Amino acid sequence: MNRRLIVVTGGLSQPSSTRLLSDRIADAVIAAIGARCEAVDVEVVELRELAGDLATIMTTQIPTPALAEVRERVSRADGLIAVTPVFTASYSGLFKMFFDALDTDALRGMPTIIAATAGSARHSLVLDHAMRPLFAFLSAVVVPTGIFAATEDFGGVESTGEEGLSGRIRRAADELAALMVAETVGVDGFVPTSTTRPRRSGNTVPGVSSGTGGSAFEVLLQPHLK
Repeated sequence: MNRRLIVVTGGLSQPSSTRLLSDRIADAVIAAIGARCEAVDVEVVELRELAGDLATIMTTQIPTPALAEVRERVSRADGLIAVTPVFTASYSGLFKMFFDALDTDALRGMPTIIAATAGSARHSLVLDHAMRPLFAFLSAVVVPTGIFAATEDFGGVESTGEEGLSGRIRRAADELAALMVAETVGVDGFVPTSTTRPRRSGNTVPGVSSGTGGSAFEVLLQPHLK
């Protein structure tokens, strides 16, 4: 069975440097997983296409069908690449709205690469001062190497060393691939049972099956709508 990698990109323009960076990272992860004799299916979520859906859930607490589907796909992924443009020294509002719209257990234990784009290298601290705390709160497993790309990193003369953009991308991709293909090894009966809470999309009430994939509110309201 192929691994599942989801790429969440917060670029607002088209073309977008944020999407360009997202694609470069995804390609590197595909190569790193392939080097481990595994395959991966990649899905890309363009947040600008969900702007209206995110506004709806923020004001009604009920996800649209499109957002409910994306939340399901995110919670079932084996790995995540999250890339945002930098606005006012932090991640964009749209990026934050999306992760606010996820269940707090949606990313629990999920291997994750964080990355950001901005016009100037002086915004690079966004990785450690804004993004890592956000994903730590969501209990994701963020790889040690974060990726920041300034405007000068695109189209210019890039350093070929490990500290250049390509080197950081390769290193982060290797770290993510190692986590995504890791398997628990042990003899049945001698491996402790994991007590980690399972990931949840937040689309259904725990212990209740709606049969329609509706939101928790929709499940609760169904008996009153018949």
